Amino acid sequence: MTPVAIVGIDCRFAGAGDPEQFWELLRRGEEGIGPVPPQRWDVERYVSEDGRPGTANSRLGGFIEDAEAFDHEFFGISPKEAAALDPQQRLVLQTVWRAIEDATIDPRSLAGSRTGVFVGLMSSEWGNLHMLDFEGLTPQRGSGNGYCMVANRVSYHLDLKGPSIAVDTACSSSLMATHLGVSALVSGECDLVVVAGVNLMLTPALSIFYTQAGLSAPDGRCKPFAAAADGIGRGEGVGVVVLRRLEDAMADRQPVYAVIEGSAANQDGRSNGITAPNRWSQREVMARALERAGVAARDLTFVEAHGTGTILGDMIEVNALGELHGQGRDEPCWLGSVKGNLGHTEGAAGIAALIKTSLAMSKRTVPPTRHSREENPRLKLRENGLRLAKAPVQLPRGRVLAGVSSFGLGGTNVHVVLGSAPPTRWPARDGEAGVLTVSAASPEALRRNAAALLGTLGATADAQLSQVCFSSNRVKASLRHRLAVAGRDRATITGLLSRALSDDAAFEAATGRAGARPRTGMLFTGQGSQYPAMTRRLYEASPPYRERLDAVDQALRPHLGYSLVDALFAGGEEIHDTGLAQPALFAVEYAMGGALLDLGVRPAFMLGHSVGEYAAACLAGALDLEDAARLIVLRGALMRELPRSGSMIAVKAAVEDVRPLVDACADVSLAAVNGPGDVVVSGDSAAVAAIGDRLAAGGARVTRLTVSHAFHSPLMRPVLEAFGEAAATVTARTPSVPVISTLRGRRLDGEPMDGAYWTEHIEGTVRFGDALAVALAGEPTHLVEVGPRPVLLPLARRAGAAPASVRGLVPCPGPAATGAELAETIAALYLDGVEPRWPVLYSDGQRVPRRLPVYEFATAGRFWVDGAVATVVRHTRPGEPAAGAAAPVTAAAVEVGHDPVIAAIAAVGGYAPAEIRLEARLQEDLGYDSVILMQLMDQLKAGFPALGRIPVAEVVPQVATVADLLALVRDPAEVA
Repeated sequence: MTPVAIVGIDCRFAGAGDPEQFWELLRRGEEGIGPVPPQRWDVERYVSEDGRPGTANSRLGGFIEDAEAFDHEFFGISPKEAAALDPQQRLVLQTVWRAIEDATIDPRSLAGSRTGVFVGLMSSEWGNLHMLDFEGLTPQRGSGNGYCMVANRVSYHLDLKGPSIAVDTACSSSLMATHLGVSALVSGECDLVVVAGVNLMLTPALSIFYTQAGLSAPDGRCKPFAAAADGIGRGEGVGVVVLRRLEDAMADRQPVYAVIEGSAANQDGRSNGITAPNRWSQREVMARALERAGVAARDLTFVEAHGTGTILGDMIEVNALGELHGQGRDEPCWLGSVKGNLGHTEGAAGIAALIKTSLAMSKRTVPPTRHSREENPRLKLRENGLRLAKAPVQLPRGRVLAGVSSFGLGGTNVHVVLGSAPPTRWPARDGEAGVLTVSAASPEALRRNAAALLGTLGATADAQLSQVCFSSNRVKASLRHRLAVAGRDRATITGLLSRALSDDAAFEAATGRAGARPRTGMLFTGQGSQYPAMTRRLYEASPPYRERLDAVDQALRPHLGYSLVDALFAGGEEIHDTGLAQPALFAVEYAMGGALLDLGVRPAFMLGHSVGEYAAACLAGALDLEDAARLIVLRGALMRELPRSGSMIAVKAAVEDVRPLVDACADVSLAAVNGPGDVVVSGDSAAVAAIGDRLAAGGARVTRLTVSHAFHSPLMRPVLEAFGEAAATVTARTPSVPVISTLRGRRLDGEPMDGAYWTEHIEGTVRFGDALAVALAGEPTHLVEVGPRPVLLPLARRAGAAPASVRGLVPCPGPAATGAELAETIAALYLDGVEPRWPVLYSDGQRVPRRLPVYEFATAGRFWVDGAVATVVRHTRPGEPAAGAAAPVTAAAVEVGHDPVIAAIAAVGGYAPAEIRLEARLQEDLGYDSVILMQLMDQLKAGFPALGRIPVAEVVPQVATVADLLALVRDPAEVA
């Protein structure tokens, strides 16, 4: 059989709220058995010591805590619908989400996929109670109950397209669901499978049945294979496993708990009675599973048995096991049953056993079997090749195999053969920058989940930090409210996250919301921003930057004759030589801008200052990398050979005051107009000095620039012919990203950036101020300065051109850069609505999924029965009453205020009026599907006859939020 990996697990059982607590319960040999909670049933009425007719004989069982808690807001389910849902649906929905996260998969990423859902359960007591309340039946109660809906609810909310099946084979239901899920994977029907098992004890019905059938243990405890075994003790819980074909999981580097090597199912047929087990059928199903796995019984190290603790059931199961394990073994097979810890969890029994065995494989330890100190001597375990695990058993090295059995009350049997996960090793590299992300459904949930992740970081080595960051991006980045912090080491990430959780201002700075549509512009810095070893730390810390810089280095090398990267990081002052400075700036900016593009940033425009236009044009698609590399090297080389007889000055004065002085000198020009009062003059040194003196005398601030040549001046003319001949051969293309030209001072519309353009570019004035004004007219939300240090952003701020609402981002802040700033830029853009291509941020060795703490759901929402069976009450906090009926809605009332309409919206969904926000989305936030919206419209139409003319089908696409609905009530003619 094709091996199937168990890649994700989550569970809640008696005494254990998650898999780690479950494992600790098992490892210590403890139990989760306790008294029947008072909200379940009247123990005094339905329990008697002698188990007389109509009563059970035990006051104990394995009950989970907070079965009534449900984070309805997370799933966009209204309180009214949540209150109608079978709690088993609620438990499975939350546990599935957590198990998928445990599998290092974002549950939202599965939308539209061939993911199958198979749920095992054998009772729906909530439905039995509420569907018989005929007068209280609602659409929500109808869809909130029924076996099929437990599986369908998961498929609906996660938008899964694979088979969605509820399975009831009594006690073997969830292991049968596993077998069916494995078959769907092996056949290729699914690419991923979610298997769940759930059981809640809401009434004493089955307890009474077990008692009357002589199957119930008076102390409420299962004692598998023990001398004291005297019947079944009941338990409840929910468990979920996520399955993938092993080859797929390994290709995706997912962590694996265990591998399903083979599985089989059969039926007892006509035995001594429909509830009596059949030894030969049990033997046959185990043999068939071993055959499909391609192994022999002697290869199994342990078996997780069905092990109910009934005298007859234990005897038949041991004899069936003995048929396979009683001969040909050097050592007895270890034997156990989780029912000793939890009780018999009925429809969830198989998944509980499977999870126990998977954890045992992962932890390399077989936990002890509770109540095994004195085994039943009549079972002759040794003669049958078996041995009860009375203490933790360390598993041997290498591949280990185990079996899991589950037998249904009506005779349906399932056996699964598990193998330990294959060894893997993914070496990590420290020092690379990463972004740690957390996302949640609300700010409160964001804090809660960030705190859970913070607790994990303490045990994370620096070498694994990027793997943790990558995993958080992969699993925990898609929900509405977001938190992100970036860094190169654990201390930095931990410190930033701790501050965000302890300081409101820091939390505000580190958080954002999805849904925004940022408009980002890229500004490419010009010459003069270079410095020795610029961007070296970024090269070390950022794989996408390193990859792009290496690529441009290869393009430049034939023209330079040496490695640009080597020269760049040598750290010498020769970086200021224009023959190196221009190619170096082009390379750095091409690599930095290219990394941003690779990471998913989609700029609204690109704008380059002087030589910065080369990288902008190349990344915008207007110029090939090969052409750009050839031209930029030639440009720098030609300029290097020019006489160094020129100079440049920056002048704080209006261009109108400077231009007449420049026009009067033949060898001087306006090199750049960076803003209304920010001008650069370039040309003959004596003439430039004279102009500077005159302007300074008039009160202007004049600064001499440290440059090798008078760029963008008539002194550049000697190189134009040679450069123009080379430039004439470039292939100019229409850019795929808008380019705002600083040569033209406007957006290029159909104009080629051809050889003539680049030749004119050498002497032409840099009209940065005009170009920036055009860029800002498009109302960008972010400006990213692509260069070795920030020059253009401060220039724009000084000129007052860039409004404070425009966020400036700097991937490299200069010589003091840590190398994490590109990651910080991506984090900032993510918080403001960009959806990055996260894997690009990391090197191959860091793209290894690691398990992180799974989502922490809110527990304030409580939905349970109150008094009479059919009265369902919702409490969001102790003492809060359920939402009542709305007051009559009238046009006059709405003219005074919107409260009556809000009350109607609240009542139909089961909210308190204070919970309704104008910006709340009716479907996504409040859970108002078409059925609830129809009920709401019916109620509103009673007070607003004009609404009666509008079909609900026309309302749905036009009314997205509460505010939209209020506007409709105010002016229905807009829709009609």
